[in-house]
Amino acid sequence: MPLVPETLPRALEGPLAPAWLVAGDEPLLVGEATDLIRARARKEGYTGREVQFVDRSTDWDAILGALKSLSLFAERRILELRMPSPKPGTEGSKALVAALADPSPDVLLLVITDKIEYGDRSVAWLKAFEAHGQWVDAEQLHPDRLPAWLGARLKRHGLEPEPEAIQLLVERCEGNLVAAHQEIELLALLVGPGPLSAETVAASVAHSARYHVFQLGEVMLAGDAARAVRILDGLAADGEGLPLVLWCIAEELRSVLQFASPPPGYTLRLNRGGRSRKELLARAARRVPRPVVLELLVAATRADAMVKGGRKDEAWGELTRIATEFCIAPRNRAG
Repeated sequence: MPLVPETLPRALEGPLAPAWLVAGDEPLLVGEATDLIRARARKEGYTGREVQFVDRSTDWDAILGALKSLSLFAERRILELRMPSPKPGTEGSKALVAALADPSPDVLLLVITDKIEYGDRSVAWLKAFEAHGQWVDAEQLHPDRLPAWLGARLKRHGLEPEPEAIQLLVERCEGNLVAAHQEIELLALLVGPGPLSAETVAASVAHSARYHVFQLGEVMLAGDAARAVRILDGLAADGEGLPLVLWCIAEELRSVLQFASPPPGYTLRLNRGGRSRKELLARAARRVPRPVVLELLVAATRADAMVKGGRKDEAWGELTRIATEFCIAPRNRAG
């Protein structure tokens, strides 16, 4: 079971594992996790540090050799592997398994890579980290966890935020933890320790939220109309392509329509995203009447005609209407 950034400090209070994996797509959390691991390693006498970048031409035998060899000054050191893809290939996987099975007492292995998808979590090298090392899963925070994360950060800086202040910070920095971290540090300088009001946040914090188009489908399935509108506004402001946004909305409508009795060949559509998306789909299928979903699919066809006709403002408006009506569909039930 991987650690998360919130539990890492406590894990580092115990014996230091000989190998660490930090994987995730949130740069701030990845950076902070690796800083904590390096600091703890320095306390254990790992004063040296060697960084290697992994690509297709990487000599894994050389990496295994580096893990077993002492430096010229016989110092303990960290061997840091920057691995952009969490798929090291056959040779890389074998080398990591071998390194973890027989760790060096003088070289700590630290692997930093991108997010590991749910379907890739049974590979041999990752299982080896679970058995012989530690794995920190530093993926992007789910929106439900963001208010608690922000509240804890604010309190760490001596700020006592009111709930409305945290919610406003969520809206202005969602999807951009680096910006959130910077804004919290700025608030600490401007306000100092003590109460923090929503008015102060509104006056001090810039709009730095970043949204990904695939967040929209999850929010629609959850029935969060206000957040769906915010995401669509953010995507439009960032210049996201209308065809991709339209596809995302229509894909979720079709998925809900097909959830109760999936036709042959549609299992991939319904199964992608893991257990959490299946639960959202099940709730949405119960919540939204089938006739409403069919009407919204017809509306999506009209939006497609608007996109192809170059009527961008009308298309964005129609997509916002579709997403909103899907979210509030229970209110439109007859009887």
